[in-house]
Amino acid sequence: MRRFALPLLALALAGAAAPLTLRAQSAPSPDAPPVSTAPAQDDTQQSAPVTTLRVNSNLVSLYFTVKDKRGALIPDLTRDDCAVFEDKKQQKVRNFESKSDQPLTLGILLDTSGSQQNVLPLEQQTGSNFLHRVLRDKDEAFLISFDVDVNLIEDYTNNAGTLSRAMNKAEINTAAGNGSAGIPGLGQGTIPTQGAPKGTLLYDAVYLAAGDKLRQETGRKAMILLTDGEDQGSKYRVQDAIEAAQKANAIVYVILIADRGFYSGGSIMLGGYSGDQQMHRMAEATGGRVIDVGNNGKKLEDAFQQIEDELRTQYVASYVPLNTDFDGKYRAVDIQCKRNTENLKVQARKGYYAVPADEAQ
Repeated sequence: MRRFALPLLALALAGAAAPLTLRAQSAPSPDAPPVSTAPAQDDTQQSAPVTTLRVNSNLVSLYFTVKDKRGALIPDLTRDDCAVFEDKKQQKVRNFESKSDQPLTLGILLDTSGSQQNVLPLEQQTGSNFLHRVLRDKDEAFLISFDVDVNLIEDYTNNAGTLSRAMNKAEINTAAGNGSAGIPGLGQGTIPTQGAPKGTLLYDAVYLAAGDKLRQETGRKAMILLTDGEDQGSKYRVQDAIEAAQKANAIVYVILIADRGFYSGGSIMLGGYSGDQQMHRMAEATGGRVIDVGNNGKKLEDAFQQIEDELRTQYVASYVPLNTDFDGKYRAVDIQCKRNTENLKVQARKGYYAVPADEAQ
């Protein structure tokens, strides 16, 4: 198990600390830089000067799903059915494809704080079944748990059995119960904070999963959060987590699940609970959504099935922005699809940060 050391985050991202293992998918992707397939040249041979061909790789790729007014997924749209707008200006779509078979990079983020005590076994069983169904030959996934620490339980692997075993080893950690308090900052206890006590580092987990694990990957990327949505003591804010996910071009799905008895009144909507609002904000900004299952096993199974169906019924629309000033600023995007006279519901991220291609990784 590898712990994300928050106080050393800046060093870790810069490579000064022991880096996390980052491995890119082998399959080509619309948002990957051009790769030369030309044979290597013999340095001993002199050739005539050649003109360097610069390929504009500042291609924005938007992954999205489309549903009709009844909520049914639509798998057979064409380029003519959809239009893409950036900052309210229509863009010329260069590529439009259905991406049901493109490799998928998936991060599972498992809440192991005290509120999950009675639902963790349910998450482990249902999550394991999901991984065995969804992972295909070219897919990869990793597993993170978060509570008073953010821990990389299993790094990238295609082996659903390995991920399942790692998930089944996850334990509730409150730094007082199953987890014992230890040296602050070393993953064995709480790191001293100002204000709210450290308890559930949800925003930190999303930030680290996006920045340390997903940003350098290519193609379709998604995170699935199994949590009650409450954050306590994160170093990063919810907006930081959203921005990190957007820069990684990662979709965030949130399955709201909790031990209802943990909250006063027997409901996660009482006793000061407010995590669902921030989770909706995060999911909608990245092209995902929130599914509230309470502590119901059948609803949890249905939630995983819905996510699987959506990830296997995606489109990708790619374009080079009319605004060629890649200044790192946020740009709003909107995808509109229509079939006949019916306006369809599009589930896509709300924007991106215009970072030059050579600085994106």
